Amino acid sequence: MANPVIHFEVHVKDGKKSQNFYKSLFDWYVDANNPIDYGVVDPHSKGINGGVTVSPTAPMVTSYVSVDDLQAYLDKAESIGGKTVTPPTEIPGVVTYALFADPDGNVIGLVKEDE
Repeated sequence: MANPVIHFEVHVKDGKKSQNFYKSLFDWYVDANNPIDYGVVDPHSKGINGGVTVSPTAPMVTSYVSVDDLQAYLDKAESIGGKTVTPPTEIPGVVTYALFADPDGNVIGLVKEDE
């Protein structure tokens, strides 16, 4: 079975402005009530959850794919022309993730399946 896309992030320069933009445009519920003002997106319907976050790499959109072994997928990506951007990283109690760039530089996220 293929690995599913389970999360997305929209990297922006102005968090509040962009969070309000996406709320108004798509009628998404966006909750940024957390210490890092990460706008957690819950569409309250079909589709996947995501985030709208301030980032020095803005503008950028990243999709996250669920995998069982982050390092194995990073190694595989590198073996076929990709490059590791962020090694396996744990945000305690939230998620363990990694990022890689494909041969064209598109950044894709990986999330450990059991998270």
